[in-house]
Amino acid sequence: MDRDCSGGRALPGQRGFTLIELIVVVTILGILAAVALPRFIEVADSAHENAVRGTGGALASAVLLVRAQWMTNQTQGAVCNLKGFGAGNVCTNTSGWPVSTDGNNGDPDANRCIQVWQSVLQGSAPTVSTGAGTDYLVTAAGGQCTFTYQPDNRNHTIIYNSLNGSVVTTIN
Repeated sequence: MDRDCSGGRALPGQRGFTLIELIVVVTILGILAAVALPRFIEVADSAHENAVRGTGGALASAVLLVRAQWMTNQTQGAVCNLKGFGAGNVCTNTSGWPVSTDGNNGDPDANRCIQVWQSVLQGSAPTVSTGAGTDYLVTAAGGQCTFTYQPDNRNHTIIYNSLNGSVVTTIN
């Protein structure tokens, strides 16, 4: 007497996997996983690197836009509350490069680097602070703001030099 699968007995012509077939399938899946896993890791690393490159490019473009507005306004020397750019609160140094939003035209410290980041990138810019828990950790020295990417712990950096407006992105 034949029963369907719900009765516990197999119908004629049906049978399960043999142990050999099961071992072959598991072996094939293991090989596929071993080949695919490094590729997935590479894609994740590439995504982090591209995020840093994109942000560095955005910062470089924004810094140039500030200077272009400074020149368009025919400004000479340092200025605060640059008219025509963003919220109108950007301060520039004597060369027209952004240095803060707090009324200080000197070399940026870490807090002023954060102000520059947030004022020129605007909108949905990656987060930045002097402490942990943000996309970028900021430090400052000698007129340079160094933004170190945190999510992948590989220390990719974006360095903004307020003395000459250069933005250098380094992928490690």
